[in-house]
Amino acid sequence: MSHGGDIYSREISLDFSANINPLGMPEAAQDALRAHIADFEAYPDPNCRALRRALAEKEGVGPENIVCGNGAADVIYRLAAAIRPETVLVTAPTFSEYEKAALEAGAEICRYHLREEAGFRTDAGILERIPPRGAVFLASPNNPDGGILDEGLLKRIDERCRRLGTVLILDGCFGDFAETPLRIRPQVVIKAFTKNYAMAGLRLGYAVCEDRILAEKTAARGPCWSVSTPAQIAGLAALGDGDFILRTRRLVARERGFLSAALEGLGFKVYPSKANFLLFRGPVGLDEALLQRKIAIRCCSDYHGLGPEYYRAAVRTREENQRLIDAVSEILREGM
Repeated sequence: MSHGGDIYSREISLDFSANINPLGMPEAAQDALRAHIADFEAYPDPNCRALRRALAEKEGVGPENIVCGNGAADVIYRLAAAIRPETVLVTAPTFSEYEKAALEAGAEICRYHLREEAGFRTDAGILERIPPRGAVFLASPNNPDGGILDEGLLKRIDERCRRLGTVLILDGCFGDFAETPLRIRPQVVIKAFTKNYAMAGLRLGYAVCEDRILAEKTAARGPCWSVSTPAQIAGLAALGDGDFILRTRRLVARERGFLSAALEGLGFKVYPSKANFLLFRGPVGLDEALLQRKIAIRCCSDYHGLGPEYYRAAVRTREENQRLIDAVSEILREGM
């Protein structure tokens, strides 16, 4: 399965295929990177001590409950290797790396298909599909549709997983873009600096583990020095920028509404989202037509349960969003 953000094999001037904060990396993080270039020649702290202490304070847990990794994907693979479940339940459609990590750990995959007519929202039917002594991967907001989990349902899922001896892993990487983040914390929560702090190239993610033993096992998987010195420095600096996420949330909420209305105005079906991206249904080949104009969106045909008429577009700045809408309008007028 491919991912968004491939600007290396194609000539792209405007990238809507990767869901990165339209504000870019915080200035505090950029300044810190420039100020610490001389530190890059030394090996990074393999235990990310300073960063874990800062994250622990932010999350209200002990540093022993925090596991840092080379992006959220690295943390997902480490968790799967540490848990080694016989069966893993995932929703469909969702982020492909859950399934890939589970298969690499030797697990059997069970998919719970989300219904298009329900806006791809997870419903209570998933409760009966939770495997005993296994693992469940959920995301809120979910990728590619941007839907959030109902808190009451999440609580029921969490309770059932605990009764069955199953580990519930919640991917909250897009949670900072939602106006009302989830207040319930399941057994494991995955977060990243990739999307909210625009650090995709630096690669920095982490997990908050309720069970410290699981945290130790997860940290022990994978190679040493997985989090670079620049990533640790930038992460610490970003955490100190108090209002950055609030400003991000306001911008994304405003522009998400604008982009959604504009796409609907062009006749496309747009699914409700609380993230910094939108899933919509349009004419097959729209992504290729946009590439001719050096604009990239994400075709979702390789997501389980979706076809080539489904697309995901990131929410960018007003100027960029308008450029996308203008390009799509032009393509439609030309009669693709």
